[in-house]
Amino acid sequence: MKILSIQSSVAYGHVGNSAAVFPLQRIGVEVLPVYTVHFSNHTGYGAWRGPLLAPEDVREVITGIEERGVLGEIDAVLSGYQGGEGIGDVILDAVARVKAANPEAVYSCDPVMGNAKSGCFVAPAIPVLLRDRVVPAANIIAPNQFELGFLTRTEPRTLEETLASADLARAMGPRTVLVTSVERPDRAEDTIEMMAVNDEGAWLVTTPYLPLKANGSGDVTAALFTAHYLRSGSAAEALAATTSSVFDLLTTTWESGQRELQLVESQEYYAHPRLQFEVRRVR
Repeated sequence: MKILSIQSSVAYGHVGNSAAVFPLQRIGVEVLPVYTVHFSNHTGYGAWRGPLLAPEDVREVITGIEERGVLGEIDAVLSGYQGGEGIGDVILDAVARVKAANPEAVYSCDPVMGNAKSGCFVAPAIPVLLRDRVVPAANIIAPNQFELGFLTRTEPRTLEETLASADLARAMGPRTVLVTSVERPDRAEDTIEMMAVNDEGAWLVTTPYLPLKANGSGDVTAALFTAHYLRSGSAAEALAATTSSVFDLLTTTWESGQRELQLVESQEYYAHPRLQFEVRRVR
C-alpha cells in the first residue's frame, strides 16, 4: 500500500506528517510525505521557527512525484491541517491527479478546524473551504464532533444527533465518516467514544478518558484508520485497531509525563494492536 500524505512537518515533536508517517510505516505502508510547512515545533508552544511553504512549492513536489510515474501506484491521498486556502487547492489538484492515474484511489481528509473547548483555531476562510470544496471531494473524513457540527451546520450532542450529522456529512460526498471524539452527555463518566459510519452501518467504541492535551494524536488516528480501512474493507475492524493503538499511544505518553507524543516508544502498539475495546454496532 502507498499513501501520499500532504501535511505539516516539525523537527521537534510529532504533528502532521511527523506524527502520521512513522505509525504507517510501522504497519507496512509506503508513505510519500509532502510537507506544507517545516517548523521547528508545533504552534501550540506559542513560538516556532521555520518556513510555511508556498503552495507553488508544494505543487512542484507533487509534480516531481508525478514525473516519476508513481501516481498510479498510490492507494490513498491523506491530508490534515491546512494552513491556507492555497494549500487546499494544491491538495484537491493532487487528489484529481492521483485519481486520474488510479481510479480506485481514495482521498482521506482530516478536516482540522478546532474543538469544542477552544473553538476554531484556523484562519477564518479554512472551515468554509473545507465544508464547501474539500470535504465534498473526499471519500473518508475524520472530524471530531465539533468539526462535524460545523461541516453539517448542526450541533450534535446525543448519539442519535451525531449519527444524523454523520449522515448529512456523507450526503456531501464522503461515504465514510470517522467521528474521532463523541462526547454525548449520557456516556459513562470519564470515558470518550469514537464512531465510524459508512454505507454498511455505524459502530461505536468507548475508552477511558485520559486528561492530556496530545497534539498530533488526531493525525495518528486519521492515518491509521485510513490504512486499516483500506486493507480490511471493514469500518468496524479499522475502528477497533485504530482505537487500540491510539489509546496505548496516549497512555504511554500520559505515563511518561512528557508533552510530546511518545510515538517511537509506542511502536509495538501500531504493529500489534491489543484490540482491548469492544466495538458495538449502533445502527
